[in-house]
Amino acid sequence: MAYAVLVDNVSKQFRLGKAEQYGMLREALISGAKRLFLGKTRKEDILLALSNISFEIKVGEVVGLIGRNGAGKSTLLKVLSRISSPTSGRVIVNGRVASLLEVGTGFHEELTGRENVYLNGSILGMAKKEVEAKFDAIVDFAGVERFIDTPIKRYSTGMRLRLGFAVAAHLDPEVLLVDEVLAVGDAGFQKKCLNTMEDLRSGGRTVIFVSHNMAAVENLCTRCIWIDGGRVREDGDSRTVIQSYMATFADLQQATSDLSAITARHGSGEARYTSIELLNKERLSQPVTRSGDRLVVRLHYDANKAIPHPDFMLRFHSEMGTLITETGTWHHGIDILEVPQGKGYVDLEIDNLTLMPASYYISVMIGGVGGIVYDHVEHCVKLQIEGSSDIYRSSRVTDSRYGIVYFPQRWHLGQLRHSALD
Repeated sequence: MAYAVLVDNVSKQFRLGKAEQYGMLREALISGAKRLFLGKTRKEDILLALSNISFEIKVGEVVGLIGRNGAGKSTLLKVLSRISSPTSGRVIVNGRVASLLEVGTGFHEELTGRENVYLNGSILGMAKKEVEAKFDAIVDFAGVERFIDTPIKRYSTGMRLRLGFAVAAHLDPEVLLVDEVLAVGDAGFQKKCLNTMEDLRSGGRTVIFVSHNMAAVENLCTRCIWIDGGRVREDGDSRTVIQSYMATFADLQQATSDLSAITARHGSGEARYTSIELLNKERLSQPVTRSGDRLVVRLHYDANKAIPHPDFMLRFHSEMGTLITETGTWHHGIDILEVPQGKGYVDLEIDNLTLMPASYYISVMIGGVGGIVYDHVEHCVKLQIEGSSDIYRSSRVTDSRYGIVYFPQRWHLGQLRHSALD
């Protein structure tokens, strides 16, 4: 079978603090003068984002691209979509390519949604007649009919993503590149996206899908490529590769809840999480957590300077990476005026942990005003939930066969005769 994508010994490096290309002759001359008088760029100023990556994707394959933040996944997609050129090696993509790598890529802030559909379609290689023929379907898919003649700068992040994906999906590309399309948008839109990618697969199209939702990757993709530190660590059957990838989180978290040594994290670093403790209601260490337990998650942090209006955030994920819930101080309407320089901690109190017995992961983030991220560490603590006979007060132990979560509940049987356990 012919290949749709060929990546041959590709490397990509960036000079930290340097523009990759020069837009003006003056900038090139200034840069040349700096190198002449200050010397060559130091070795530590070079970031090797991709290192000698090679693989081939056949026509009609749907391939998942997984890895931790900063592993090189997005850089690889930008190289495949020709947004960025490789430093060495070669990339061949056969057929028309559509990519959704960043929310609103190709959108102009001052233009309306209607105008941006035509602009974005043109950027992706669609003729005007083709856009006109598919315009109604694009708008309907995105669900932005009421706002189609509103300037895009007034769109929410979710609206931008929906419109961008709608244009890319209706391009009918031979190769579709998608980066974290499930990270934004409601459940209905996410289902639309997955159905669209499934239709593309059924139609013999090639899809490269980046996501932290391992359940979605395993369900959609027959093959998975794991990128780690800019290299291909494993390439093969999705279930096998995902199991190997998730096992690295388990090994890390069984050893310690100390976060200070974790390098696979994002953020500016002015404030960072240093450790996480799982405590009981008396604020004592809780080595075993059961369904229905009261749990206190203590988040220790260290701020290099005073941080205004921070948001402490926490997410629970299933073992396959599905987001179960997200909470934070912002969700509760708590406006912290400032975190002073130095160390401290905050506690999240959970009165009734409604998770069924299984393994879960906790991700944490410190955000700020204007969308700034100070620290973001994914899957940094493994939480093992044990069964309990107490959640239904029936002396009957629950386990993972009964789902992911339970709800505090009671039955009323009317006139039916019954017996109940004390």
